[in-house]
Amino acid sequence: MHAAKPLFDYTPYWAECFGPAPFLPMSRAEMDALGWDSCDVIIVTGDAYVDHPSFGMAIIGRLLEAQGFRVGIIAQPDWRSPEDFMRLGRPNLFFGVTAGNMDSMINRYTADRKIRSDDAYTPGGLAGKRPDRASLVYSQRCKEAWSDVPVILGGIEASLRRIAHYDYWQDKVRRSILMDATADLLLFGNADRAVVEVAHRLAAGEPVESLTDIRGTAFIRRTTPEGWFELDSTRIDRPGVVDKIINPYVNTQDAAACALEQAKPPQAEAPDEAQPVAILPNPRIPRDKTVVRLPSFEKVRNDPVLYAHACRVMHQEINPGNGRALVQRHEGLDIWLNPAPIPLSTEEMDYVFGLPFARVPHPAYGGEKIPGYEMIRFSINIMRGCFGGCTFCSITEHEGRIIQNRSEASILREIEEIRDHVPGFTGVISDLGGPTANMYRLACKSRSIESACRKLSCVYPGICQNLNTDHSALIQLYRMARALPGIKKILIASGLRYDLAVESPDYIKELATYHVGGYLKIAPEHTEEGPLSKMMKPGMGTYDRFKRLFERYSKEAGKEQYLIPYFIAAHPGTTDEDMMNLALWLKRNDFRADQVQAFYPSPMSIATAMYHTGRNPLTKVTYKSEGVYIVKSEAQRRLHKAFLRYHDPKNWPLLREALKDMGRADLIGNGQQQLIPAYQPQTDGYQSARRKNSTPSASDSKKSGKPMATRHTGLPKTPDSGNAWDKREQAKAAAEARRKAEVEQKRKGGNKPQKQPPKPR
Repeated sequence: MHAAKPLFDYTPYWAECFGPAPFLPMSRAEMDALGWDSCDVIIVTGDAYVDHPSFGMAIIGRLLEAQGFRVGIIAQPDWRSPEDFMRLGRPNLFFGVTAGNMDSMINRYTADRKIRSDDAYTPGGLAGKRPDRASLVYSQRCKEAWSDVPVILGGIEASLRRIAHYDYWQDKVRRSILMDATADLLLFGNADRAVVEVAHRLAAGEPVESLTDIRGTAFIRRTTPEGWFELDSTRIDRPGVVDKIINPYVNTQDAAACALEQAKPPQAEAPDEAQPVAILPNPRIPRDKTVVRLPSFEKVRNDPVLYAHACRVMHQEINPGNGRALVQRHEGLDIWLNPAPIPLSTEEMDYVFGLPFARVPHPAYGGEKIPGYEMIRFSINIMRGCFGGCTFCSITEHEGRIIQNRSEASILREIEEIRDHVPGFTGVISDLGGPTANMYRLACKSRSIESACRKLSCVYPGICQNLNTDHSALIQLYRMARALPGIKKILIASGLRYDLAVESPDYIKELATYHVGGYLKIAPEHTEEGPLSKMMKPGMGTYDRFKRLFERYSKEAGKEQYLIPYFIAAHPGTTDEDMMNLALWLKRNDFRADQVQAFYPSPMSIATAMYHTGRNPLTKVTYKSEGVYIVKSEAQRRLHKAFLRYHDPKNWPLLREALKDMGRADLIGNGQQQLIPAYQPQTDGYQSARRKNSTPSASDSKKSGKPMATRHTGLPKTPDSGNAWDKREQAKAAAEARRKAEVEQKRKGGNKPQKQPPKPR
């Protein structure tokens, strides 16, 4: 791989003379108004076009525009035919295809595989404006429209499907998206640097087939080229072998009948004379000419251990400082992955975020609200990357572990841009963060150590001694932002790493005093060691320490503020007992979750590999290694979510049954130490199994739907009519009088008295 070239060192393409467009065109009429006869690059996206640096199509489009290229946008096209992909004409260089800011499958389906009713990246929040596996479908349609135009895949969906991956929605291992999408090249990770190089080299006349030396790209090859040394992945992390099963009825002393003895090589007799030892030189092969061969698609599809092994090796090769190229065989062809892209420098980050974004949706939407934009319209991204390494998260696989920071001047300029030009701004910045709120300017103390490191996380199982945890640069940024004229409040809404925050109490004080709007959301994810070790998350001791500091500084500031912890249900490694203990912790701390999140197996994450294989890629994977407890059945996933919402009466019948099966019926009752009560109140929508299977009564069909009257809703208090003991004695006396009257009637031979209907109580 050649050295990374700075983004601003390229000679602009000739079309730079047209200058920046108010919005990248979405129609031929807009192209005509700009004086364009054609587009050099057309970006096809599954999101509505919002010209904002939080939207991928806007960043890539404006970046290519700044390099002198004419860029058009086809947003949420009708994928049922190729006509809509031809609306801007034939692009001169390539189609850039992305599913959007979210994976299209996660965007459409919940963690329980149910179809969502909305889409946050569509005008009006309407669902159904993009297909399943949008990157794949869009690529095929682009090829149908213009078969000779290169198709370049990018975005989170393609990035996480660059090699063979487990697909949660089909419950099987699918091959690389390149094999199905008919695309020519795939750009993974933050593709700023790669897409600029691809555009300039295609503009210079190079064929797309020759673009094989660009970092952060994947493509199809037939064989490994000359000059490369191929290293089998099992030499890096050997999965081990399965011992042959010995026949228990065979005497192992009988060498002729023992399979193990037969497998041993014949023992050569010791020679009489000493033999010379030949010392051979160890050839040193440069890492940039070494490619690691992962087990083939066919092998990882059929062997869960090899799938977990491939996942582990791939994550070990993700550091751009020492990661090697990877190759995986797919049905006679190789999927070749170049090393990860070099992170952007601060100057390059400022260059990208300083591009002339309009910061509003395209006028073609007529002012219709786009929920995803409404959420981030007043927020600012100050960094990229995350070194937390949470196994259920895909940020590391996409953006990398090295933090890419913007300068303070660039961030302050963007705040002023929002203040002066974005409609509806009231003086409140809704977020100043990124993938993680408090990793700004945090990095390894040594560049050489950072380049050689192969750890999956800088903060697990503890904070690395080589990591700089000084938050002073972030504190200074907060203070500078608050001091800007017209800025009333700076809120922090991004996820907070509280294990890092406790290393800098001054940061917690600054946060609690000025940047919390009453509630601060943090994510312990669980309380038990089993699931936490599979998530690579810190224990609750760190959370308790952060909580004490946060409450102390909130009190000193004279503010009543609360922590809102987030938890995940059904994560690999989580047992029913773990969820029960989490529910007991929630009750002891008086937390009642309104919404709960079940584990969602996204492609290529380590936790997804655990879910699929039952193995733990965080340690060396062998056929004998210990398995991971996995929650897969719908009933058990529902139970784990019910534990998180232990306070909801609708979940009590399920929890009672589960607690009895677990031998913890002692947690059923009305005591303070018990989890759920023994009684079941009448609640909307709840029916016991016995009543559900019974015939509805006439009174059920005549219900008015009004709430039941109680003393709290207007029912008058029952008048006091005397002592209960007196009532009992009076009833007994009345019954005795009736009995005597009946006996007297029979003695006289009179007619039997009429049976009175029972009186309602």
